Amino acid sequence: MAAAAATASASAEQHPHPLQGRVAIVTGSSRGIGRAIVLHLASLGAKVVVNYTANSAQADAVAAEINSSAPGSAIVVRADVSEPSHVKLLFDAAEAAFASPVHILVNSAAIADPTYSSLPDISVEDFDRIFRVNTRGAFLCCKEAANRLKRGGGGRIILLSSSLVASLKPNNGAYTASKAAVQAMIKILAKELKGTQITANCVAPGPIGTEMLFAGRSQEEIQRMIDMCPLGRLGETRDVAPVVGFLASDASEWINGQIITVNGGYV
Repeated sequence: MAAAAATASASAEQHPHPLQGRVAIVTGSSRGIGRAIVLHLASLGAKVVVNYTANSAQADAVAAEINSSAPGSAIVVRADVSEPSHVKLLFDAAEAAFASPVHILVNSAAIADPTYSSLPDISVEDFDRIFRVNTRGAFLCCKEAANRLKRGGGGRIILLSSSLVASLKPNNGAYTASKAAVQAMIKILAKELKGTQITANCVAPGPIGTEMLFAGRSQEEIQRMIDMCPLGRLGETRDVAPVVGFLASDASEWINGQIITVNGGYV
């Protein structure tokens, strides 16, 4: 056991930056889970694209944090993942800035139901908006990545889903359905990418203490989420980012077409 631990430690010392030389796009990475992911991938050596849609100051701050510490290298690109031309722009900007094909796509951009309505009560407009960003956005990102990621090893498509797809909680029907479609797409895409050496997986977090989770929810609702978790707390963005980092690395090359649930046992 001690010998195995020593070997693992030596390997980590020899390869402190397992994503060195690789280019990663992380959508929705100016805040929340996406921010934690892009910071983590950069710490592993990746050259990263910080993507945002509305708050340029937040995105610039994330990129500045990455660029101020070795081996950080980041650019900021404004793009709406529900627009094909914007998704293409993300890849064009990455290739131009880093003189390299993109190796890793992480699609973290998403929106929640602003009213947490039951399916009979949610507006058609809100339903369409959720599916436009969460499902159409994931599709467009997958489509672009499948055609442009580096072939022959190291290509990774990682989509953020939700453990709500398994738990099927009331008043989250539209959001949950939008993420269920994402999970179905990733399982099929993994098979369709046969021969490219590109893997495609989903990470499905449970409740994570971000601005998106807290918006529109009472303290009583948040406490109920905490009480349902065997570990007695909300998840944090730091709980999700290392899982994505692993899936982005060579260590995960035998994991493909999978949904990795990261929720502390929350049901």
